[in-house]
Amino acid sequence: MPEAALEVEDLEVRYGAVPAVRRLSLRVGKGEVVALVGPNGAGKTTTLLAIKGVVAPSGGDIRLHGRSVVGLRPEEIARAGVALVPEGRQIFADFTVQENLKLGLAGRRSGKGAREDLGWVHGLFPAVAESLHRPAGLLSGGQQQQLAIARALVSRPEVLLLDEPSLGLAPAVVETVFDTLAEIRASGVTILLVEQRAQLAVGVADRSYVMANGELRATLRPDDAGDTKRMTTAYFGA
Repeated sequence: MPEAALEVEDLEVRYGAVPAVRRLSLRVGKGEVVALVGPNGAGKTTTLLAIKGVVAPSGGDIRLHGRSVVGLRPEEIARAGVALVPEGRQIFADFTVQENLKLGLAGRRSGKGAREDLGWVHGLFPAVAESLHRPAGLLSGGQQQQLAIARALVSRPEVLLLDEPSLGLAPAVVETVFDTLAEIRASGVTILLVEQRAQLAVGVADRSYVMANGELRATLRPDDAGDTKRMTTAYFGA
C-alpha cells in the first residue's frame, strides 16, 4: 500500500448538538482515488469540509503527509496542498474562464511551472481551452464542472477533493468528467471523491467507503460495482 497522503482518524463534527460525522477514520494513499458514497445526509460533504478547514472538527485528527492540519485556516490548508471542488462548482459567473483559472493560480505555493500547468489543463479539458474569453456563467453545466476542476488543478494540489462532480450533468458529460480522473491521477494527484452515483464511483476508485448517519459502514472494492446485492446491502444496510 502506498504511503498515506491523507489520514482521517476518529473524526467528529457537530453542528450544534447534532452529530454530523462520528469517529470516522479513513486513509488515502499517495496517488490513489478513494470515494465516499452513501445516502444524503450521511456526512460525506461535511467530511470534505472538515478536511479543507471550512468546518471545525469537534474531535479526532486530520493529517496531510503525517502532519496534522486541524486548526489551520482553509487558505493555509490550500497552501499545504489540498484543493476542493465544491458541490455546485461555485465558479465566478461574471468572470471569464481565463479569469477563473487565474484565481486558481493564486493558490499555488510557487509560480514555477504555472504556464505548463495551464497548458496541461487546457489539454485535459478542451472545452475550457476553447472558451477562455467567455463569461463562465455562459458555459453549460458540464463545461462549468470541467472549469471548476481545472481551476483547482492549476493550484497544483497534492490532494484533490471532489464533491459530487456528476451532480446535474447528463450521462455523456459525466463520462467525460470521470475519464479525466485517470489522467489527473497519473499526474501524481491524490483524489478523495464524494459521489452520488455510487456504482460509478465504486467502479473507478481504488476503494470506496460507505457512510451512513455520519459513520463508516462498509468498504467496497472496484469489483463490487457489478454486485448489485452487495452494493444495495452496503448502501442501504438492508
